[in-house]
Amino acid sequence: MRNISPSIIAGDFSKLDREIKEIEDLGITRLHLDIMDGNFVPNLTFGPLLVEGIRKLTKMHLECHLMINNPKKYLNDYISAGGDTVIVHIENNPEFEENLSEIKRQGVKGGIAFNPDTPIKNILPFVNKMDYVLIMSVFPGFCGQTFIESTIDSMSEFVNQKKKNSSLVVAVDGGVNIQTIQQVYDTGVDVSIVGSGLLGAKDRKKRYQELMNA
Repeated sequence: MRNISPSIIAGDFSKLDREIKEIEDLGITRLHLDIMDGNFVPNLTFGPLLVEGIRKLTKMHLECHLMINNPKKYLNDYISAGGDTVIVHIENNPEFEENLSEIKRQGVKGGIAFNPDTPIKNILPFVNKMDYVLIMSVFPGFCGQTFIESTIDSMSEFVNQKKKNSSLVVAVDGGVNIQTIQQVYDTGVDVSIVGSGLLGAKDRKKRYQELMNA
């Protein structure tokens, strides 16, 4: 099944309530929240207070993608704010396995994200401990980057790993747009994160249909 999770960072925060309503009206059920601290990645976005505000505006499944240093310190904040899936990076995070256990202990979905240059062998041993794996098809930090085609192999591998963990959600984030989404669909991934490729379109309804039917 094809699922698109829009990255709200590509939307207009001056009318956030209307943006979320428009996304819901397209029939979308997931929303991706890119949380960056300006240190782990060279950009700064928002924190748990805004996640809490978004939670009050929608019943969509909220994916909190933590691109932050020391995520252990902030897990409770994002879970309490209403995140349904909380995703931590494996890079610069020796406690990622403990992070997963704590997220799941609190009754929400736990995920691991990894960058294009991180060896897939570093993540495969934890397939059975994850609810969600996020394959970065760009280096995180900014919207509108070019899709890195070599990450297709990682997508295919994790889809294959669903034989070991059938409940695993496989997602891809970065550079997914009308030109690249067919390659993503061909791998069999569950969720495609789309930012400017959807929210940057003048006619979002038309673009969403094009993305879903690519």
